[in-house]
This record gives sequence, C-alpha cells and structure tokens, in this order.
Amino acid sequence: MDDTSSLPAPERLLAAFHGYGRTLVAFSGGVDSSVVLAGAARALGADRVAALTAVSPSLPGVELAAAQQFCAELGVVHRAVATDELAEPGYRENGPQRCYFCKRTLLTEAVALAAAEGFDVIATGTNASDLAAGFRPGIRAAAEQGARTPLADAGLDKAAVRRIAHGWGLPTWDKPAAACLSSRIAYGVSVTPARLARVERAESAVRALLARHGVRNLRVRDLGEAVRLEVDAEAVPVARAESAVAMAVAAAGFGAAPLVVEPFRSGSMNELLPDPDRWR
Repeated sequence: MDDTSSLPAPERLLAAFHGYGRTLVAFSGGVDSSVVLAGAARALGADRVAALTAVSPSLPGVELAAAQQFCAELGVVHRAVATDELAEPGYRENGPQRCYFCKRTLLTEAVALAAAEGFDVIATGTNASDLAAGFRPGIRAAAEQGARTPLADAGLDKAAVRRIAHGWGLPTWDKPAAACLSSRIAYGVSVTPARLARVERAESAVRALLARHGVRNLRVRDLGEAVRLEVDAEAVPVARAESAVAMAVAAAGFGAAPLVVEPFRSGSMNELLPDPDRWR
C-alpha cells in the first residue's frame, strides 16, 4: 500500500481498507469497531461488509440492541452469533489469559462465518493505543486467526478514533468504554452465568440511580467475597452517601458482600496481577 502517513486520519483509515475485498467486522458496538465498520462501508461499499457480534452471557442486552440499531442505520448486514466461551476451561477459570480464550472463541466463529458466506477478510477494532497498552492477550488471539487491524495499521489511537467517529456523525463517538461483563470478575474467581447476570443487574440498577448526576463510567467489580463499585471520581461522594446504591447492589445478587466505592479506573483488575507482562 502506498504511503498514506501525510493524509488526514479519516483518509488514512479508508486507505487502510485497500485490497480487503468482502469484509466481516468483529463488532462489539463500541467506538472502535463502530469506526471500523463505518470505514469499511465507506471504503468498500455497504453491500460488501457485514458485522458479527458475539452473543453470550458476557454481553449486556442493551449492548446487543445498540449494535443491531447501529448496523441497521449504517445499512450493513448484522450477524448475531451465539458463542459459548463458558465451555472453554481457560475462560471459565478466569486466569490472566481469559481474554485470549474469549477472543479465540469469537474469531473461530468469525472464520467459520467468513468461509461460509464468502468474506475475504476479518477485521477487528484494535487501535494503536491498544498495541501500546501492554497487557492485551485478546490481540494475540485475533492475530493468530489472521484478523486485520485497520485502525492500528493506519496509526490511529483512541483519541483519533473518537475524532473520526464525531466527524462522521456516529452515535458512538463519545460512548464510554464498555468491556465485557467478565472483565468485572476478579482473576481467579470463576466466571459463571450467575456472576455475569448479577454484575449486569447491579450496574443497570446503580446507573439508573445515579443517572441524574451524569455518571458516564461505572463498573461493578465482583471480587469474590466482596464487591467494588467504580464510578467517575466526581460521583464517588454521592455513590457512597446514597444508601439506595448499596441496597441495589445487594439486591442484584451480592447480598451481604462488603461494598466499597472508588473512582473508576479502566483495567483496574489488571492492577492485581503481580507482573502483567509475563502473561502477554
């Protein structure tokens, strides 16, 4: 591909799709995969692009509905494929490589769908910031399956991706990061449908309670014997003072587990690993 480094970011992305052919995008519904999907549709034509969303207990229902609506508005085919990562011991046991097993399961389904429906390329939303972040075992799993990374290939970091999404009028441009529900469960604590469901219920209930305070980032972290609620730093005092918040978490399935409220930190579960780099 010709050197495109001098092009504006949106044009660099569109150029990255050169030679792709029919493309299947692994689509979570977040801003990264949304920009990849929209870019592929612009560069290749909506009729030569489709989106695949993995449906499992780790995907909140509201995320699936939003993904379906986004694809409908973009005019691309959406495939919601049931995945069974919980059948994979390495995923269920929830060690540091959990994301590897999850992504491998997704990409195995994507490869099968691509072969069945004649897609030439599978693309993911990995961006340049992800490559620089260090501990991202899912990226390795996708690479092993031959997935392409147009955002990273174009040198686009997270900020650039959001600017493109905003410029293209995508509704996800300011959407907060929304990692899968399994990422809320502490490493070493088994991932089960019941644990995933109670995290989803708790987050939904607390978000509704704090909606009037403009909370964007919110996580309920299942620590096994305890639970940690993380919200935007400015909302921490409110969340700690509001008794209904603790009651909602308990009612969601955490019962009498001790609750602490702390400022939101993306990837905070990785902080519990003694040496994340050794798991790469």
